[in-house]
Amino acid sequence: MSCKSILLLNCRAINEGSIYETDVFIKNRRIERIDDNLSHLQADIVIDAAGKFLMPGVIDDQVHFREPGLTHKAEIYTEAKAAVAGGVTTFMEMPNTQPPTLTQELLEEKYQIAARRSLANYSFYMGASNDNLDEVLRTDPQRVCGIKVFMGSSTGNLLVDNYHTLEKLFKEAPTLIATHCEDEATIRANMAAYRKKYGDNPPASIHPEVRNVEACLKSSRMAVELAKKYNTRLHVLHISTGDEAFLFDNQTPLAQKRITAEVCVHHLWFSKEDYEPMGNLIKCNPAIKEAQHREALWTALHEGYFDVIATDHAPHTWEEKQRPYWEAPSGLPLVQHSLLIMLHFARQDWITLPQIVEKMCHAPAVCFNIHERGFLREGYWADLVLFDMNQPFSIEKGNIYYKCGWSPLEGFTFPATITHTIVSGHLAYVNGQFDESQTGERLLFDRD
Repeated sequence: MSCKSILLLNCRAINEGSIYETDVFIKNRRIERIDDNLSHLQADIVIDAAGKFLMPGVIDDQVHFREPGLTHKAEIYTEAKAAVAGGVTTFMEMPNTQPPTLTQELLEEKYQIAARRSLANYSFYMGASNDNLDEVLRTDPQRVCGIKVFMGSSTGNLLVDNYHTLEKLFKEAPTLIATHCEDEATIRANMAAYRKKYGDNPPASIHPEVRNVEACLKSSRMAVELAKKYNTRLHVLHISTGDEAFLFDNQTPLAQKRITAEVCVHHLWFSKEDYEPMGNLIKCNPAIKEAQHREALWTALHEGYFDVIATDHAPHTWEEKQRPYWEAPSGLPLVQHSLLIMLHFARQDWITLPQIVEKMCHAPAVCFNIHERGFLREGYWADLVLFDMNQPFSIEKGNIYYKCGWSPLEGFTFPATITHTIVSGHLAYVNGQFDESQTGERLLFDRD
């Protein structure tokens, strides 16, 4: 499918550790030229980006878009639009839909939905259970981002808590395994104790005690030990405690790592003190924990123990979140605002712009071996974002694109605005307006 050519002039590009002035010419959906002065070139669309920053599109390796089966919460269509409005050009979506993505046929059905309806580029994880190893082993490593293993904290038959099954998965998996690590036995024992103590309606602030540090550390340690035993390509999702950070390696270059780790924006933003005003709105698994863990996560991020920053975008309806603690589902809608969150932290001097691009764009591409994405490079797919650090953006009902219609950040004013998002060479979003005439592309992966 052809796309209009696009010429970006006077950009301040953030790429591969540097910030520099440049022009960018996009043709046939690819970055054709990056140079100091391309104003002589002809293009269908010309954008003067003076005063704005240009970066590769964000790649979010962990989202839950709820389709099929849970579309009262979200759809691939709605959440992909929200992602694009926030500068996320590419997502990798999880298998805990209804039915769970436990067969290759169900997996392919999700790809077909995205091919018709996703404004962003996409990939989907194959789900693992205690009894679908044969299906998992059929996963195509060049066309699927990875295998998702819930080592705790899932519903139905997506939970893999049989150690024999885990060993076989780690030994035989044909591609990257991404794990949710919380020890189920520890959590269940904590739940029983807190039900006895508080009854049917405890405060949401018990969440980091029910899903505590011990549950996270025990499970993450097991995953890392299994990966080392079998030389598995392991990616541990949403680390929430400082205790877990040091299970990982901050010396080996990312491209050479067999075990990698991710931190999510809400664990960098919120802490236990926020349960009092926000309650179940910030209930998520693994839990947002005490402030000292948030500070430890920041330290570990700066010291290189975490390779990727993502969201674990997991929307639920407002009504579902108003239920009593035990009944309220876990998860926050975040994919539209993850880049804004990190740009806020950049303004506060907690992180630099090149570091944001490294952890949200370059590193996911390297970590998953994504084919020709994640960098501003000639010949690569044109997944690009322009933002203005001098144009504040306030989150309010009218500019939230999630189907659930709410955000835990509502009312907050960020220092920056995402102005343009280009997805695979298509100008999909400009200042609150979408062009839905083209959909995103399925990711491909450079794997042996």
